[in-house]
Formats: sequence, C-alpha cells, structure tokens
Amino acid sequence: VIGVVIGKTDVRGFPDRKNIGSERYTFSFTIRDSPTYFINVHSWGREDYIRSLSQSFRVGDCVTIENPLVQSKEAEREEKFNPVTPSRYKLLLSENHSTVKMSSCYETDMKLLSLLHLPVKDPQDYYSLGDIIANGQSLDGRILNVLAAVMSVS
Repeated sequence: VIGVVIGKTDVRGFPDRKNIGSERYTFSFTIRDSPTYFINVHSWGREDYIRSLSQSFRVGDCVTIENPLVQSKEAEREEKFNPVTPSRYKLLLSENHSTVKMSSCYETDMKLLSLLHLPVKDPQDYYSLGDIIANGQSLDGRILNVLAAVMSVS
C-alpha cells in the first residue's frame, strides 16, 4: 500500500496482560491514496520497535507499507478513538512481518501530496460555531464535526 500520511497519534504504553509487569506499546496513523479512500493503520509491539517506527515518518510523508495484516474493523469501538474511514478494514503492522518505508517515486509523491489537505468528512456534515452557540442546548451530549480555521498563532 502506498499513501500519504494524513494523521498520526503519539506512542502510548499499556500494561501487557500476558506478561505481568511489562508493557506493550502502540501508535496509529491514517494514510490516504485517493480523494475518496483512506485507512487507519495500527501497530503494537516492543517499545524500541514502536518508537523507532513512529519516528521514521511524519504527517505529510509518502510511505509504502509492505505485508500488513488486513482486518475488519469494529466500527463502534474503532471509530471512538480513530478517524472515521470509508473502509470496512484496518491495517495492522507486525514487527516480524511488516515494513514501512518512505516512498521513493517522485510522480507518486506529487500526486499523493495533493491529497494531504482534502477534508476527510462530508462537507455537509459540519456545524459552524454560530450554529453550536445558537443551538447549544439541543446539541448537548451529541458528537459534532466542526470545521474551523486558525486566524493567528501567537
């Protein structure tokens, strides 16, 4: 799979349920290869592997993923902590079988980089800040998509 990285989480550690007293590490990222399609990629493993993998690329880089495990996603659980994707699947990276490399094809990179700033949500599925303020009570408890722009950073 070749795509541009459009999002990435920080590395996190969790107690390993199989090996009491040790930790497993994880991070996720989202890649896109067309205006319509993007998919979440998850990796679990030892701290040094996960940290090294996470540091090997950043958002905006074009990457090639080799030998990922393709798995059906559990929509309700998956999309609680990850971007909602149009795919019914997710990719899992294994330390022993999968690799992530920087893409090296200039033409492919230029095509993919044009996808970096496309919205991942339907343009009709956003609330403006004015709508939220005006209808705050009726929106209480709902999850909303907000489209906003940064005016200044200081």
